[in-house]
Amino acid sequence: MHRAKNGLIERTEMPGADFLQLDRALAPPGDLAGWLAGEVHTAVADGRLPVGARLPASRVLAQDLGVSRGVVVAAYQRLVDSGVVHGAGASGTRVAARPSPVPDRAGAPPAAADRVDLTPGVPDLAAFPRAAWLRAERAVLADLDNADLGYGDPRGHPVLRRELAGWLARTRGVRAAPDDVVVVAGVAQALALVTRALVGQGVRAIAVEDPGSVGAREEVAFWGVEPVPVPVDGHGVDVAALRASGAPVALLTPAHHFPTGVVLAPDRRRALLDWAADGGLVVEDDYDAEHRYDRAPVPALQGLAPSRVVHVGSTSKTLAPGMRLGWVVLPEPLREPVALLKYHSDLGNAVLPQLVLARLVATGELERHVRRVRPRQRARRDAMLAALARHLPDARVHGVAAGMHLLVTLPGDVDDRELADRARAAGVVVHPLSRHRVAPGPPGLVLGYAAQTPDRIHDGIARLAAAR
Repeated sequence: MHRAKNGLIERTEMPGADFLQLDRALAPPGDLAGWLAGEVHTAVADGRLPVGARLPASRVLAQDLGVSRGVVVAAYQRLVDSGVVHGAGASGTRVAARPSPVPDRAGAPPAAADRVDLTPGVPDLAAFPRAAWLRAERAVLADLDNADLGYGDPRGHPVLRRELAGWLARTRGVRAAPDDVVVVAGVAQALALVTRALVGQGVRAIAVEDPGSVGAREEVAFWGVEPVPVPVDGHGVDVAALRASGAPVALLTPAHHFPTGVVLAPDRRRALLDWAADGGLVVEDDYDAEHRYDRAPVPALQGLAPSRVVHVGSTSKTLAPGMRLGWVVLPEPLREPVALLKYHSDLGNAVLPQLVLARLVATGELERHVRRVRPRQRARRDAMLAALARHLPDARVHGVAAGMHLLVTLPGDVDDRELADRARAAGVVVHPLSRHRVAPGPPGLVLGYAAQTPDRIHDGIARLAAAR
């Protein structure tokens, strides 16, 4: 496309057949969309299209190539699904990330491949719903009452607490009124506030899963409570061992355990609720609950015993951890202590992000976003499974089809920390399973896939296999 400026011809975009010098005559028969996606992918990989470059409008490129617009739209969608480009509304489709170079036909490794970060627990940040967030923020600012900009309720804005109570009821089976909800700056703050409130009520020990999140274990210990490890097997936490531990509180991830990926089995759920009915308290970290790929997620425990379960969640996996937005649903004895601690910690979360999130929930945008992201993350999980089958065929994958990570174990005498160090030297970041253990146990690797495109995942697993 060209336009006149000061009597000169200025190029503003390279559309149609000029774009990458595409020639439809060179396309193989039967899959024009695949050919076009492949040409763009190659151009991004070899640097002809840098990150941020704008692709031609689908209508323009279709007209110049002499194909239907649907062909170009399908090709662009393939590139979006692989994470190479992203749609940015009115600003068009742009290159999002450069895929790793691939080995040449002789098998030579890439000369300057960058690091592949397979850290678990990191979502696909490129999928953040920027356009929906911006629309919601504009609507919030247009309707915002001046009083909302003052010091508000430290428990969170009433509108968000109301919307969260309804949303959690619809999607997780949580039974809560708005007054049961406290808005927090993520799960870490929720655990800090609840732990400090429990200390004030005389609690000195909290049972934690083993293996389990090292971050959660350290958070509990930081506030002066002893984390008591309780074993986890293929059915979830060992409730008999929990009883034997004598801990009055248990911090658990029943919907999708980190890091093994197992879901708490029905008989264990019943046994756990019996333990709670006998005076125990469950702190339910609803980790990864919304990301189930083979069936609907299991309901939250809180809905079965609201007076014996503290329910904790956040937008860190659904939106982005940088939003620092979360919630804790509290039984009556903890409501006022946690609210007081929240007040003295920070006077409450920032109001604008709260109201934007409330609007995303109220309009259904948040649920639509989760539905859009779910198949994209499943494709990345499938890509990691395929890469493991090809490069590490003796690896055993654990857990259900859910979440944003896989746990794999390898046969033989493997030091998972040494293997993780060798992988890092080869440009791949993984977590050794032993990092998340207290008691000795089988070694393994925890591999995150949500933040990487399928080709990057394949490259990372290939390098991991070479480092083994």
